[in-house]
Amino acid sequence: MESCHHCSEALCTRKVPIFASLSEEDLAKISTMIKHRKYRKGQALILEEQPSETLFIVREGYVKLLKITAQGKEQILRVLSTGEFFGELSIFNSGETSNFSAYALEDTDVCLLTKRDMELIIQENPDISLKLLQSITKRLAATENLAQSLATNDPEIRIAYMILELGRKYGKADQDQERIKIRLPLSREEMANYVGVTRETISRKFSKFEQAGIIELNGTRELTICDIQKLNDYVD
Repeated sequence: MESCHHCSEALCTRKVPIFASLSEEDLAKISTMIKHRKYRKGQALILEEQPSETLFIVREGYVKLLKITAQGKEQILRVLSTGEFFGELSIFNSGETSNFSAYALEDTDVCLLTKRDMELIIQENPDISLKLLQSITKRLAATENLAQSLATNDPEIRIAYMILELGRKYGKADQDQERIKIRLPLSREEMANYVGVTRETISRKFSKFEQAGIIELNGTRELTICDIQKLNDYVD
C-alpha cells in the first residue's frame, strides 16, 4: 500500500464528486492522507459483517457490492466505477460493521481514507458532510427504484430496467447520438444475480430484445442500446 501523493495528479481526490468544490491546496492535503491499494479481479475489499472505519474510493476499475440471500445466492446491490465510493456510514458511526461485501470485478485501483482522516477533512471543509448526505440520498433513491423494479414478476421489465441503469452509468453515445454503447462491467451470471433471474433468462431476453431491434450485442462485454424509448416503455 502506498500514499496517494505518488499517484499521478492526485487522481483519487480529483475524481471524487464530494471533493469537487475544494481548492488545489486542500486537495493536495487530502492526497497525502490517502492510501492507494490494488485489488485483483475477484478479490474482496471487505466482507459483510466485517468491522470497518475506512472510506473506499474507486480510482480505476469496477467494484460490486453484494449480499448473500437466505438461499445462499448472490444479490448484487450496486456496481461502482471511477470516482464512486462506499463505507461512508462508518465515518459517522463508530464500531460500524459492513452490511454488504465488496469485490473487484476486474483488476481495480482503490484509494482509502480512514475515519480519523475523514473527520479532520470534514472539520476543515464542513460542506463535505452535505455532499456525503446528498450522495447517500441518491443511493437510497436508486435502491428504492431497484426494489420497485425487482418487485415485478415480469423478468423483461427487470432486465429492461437493468439495461437502462447500465446505460445511464456506463454508456457512451454513438456519433449519431441515437445509440448508446455500453462496456458491460458484469458477466451474464452477475447480471442475472443483479435482477434475480437465471443466466439462461438473461440470454433469452437479450436475444429477444436484439431481434426486436432494441439492443445490439457484440460479444459478452459490449451492448448497444438502439431504441431507448422501447426500453423505457417496458419500465413505465
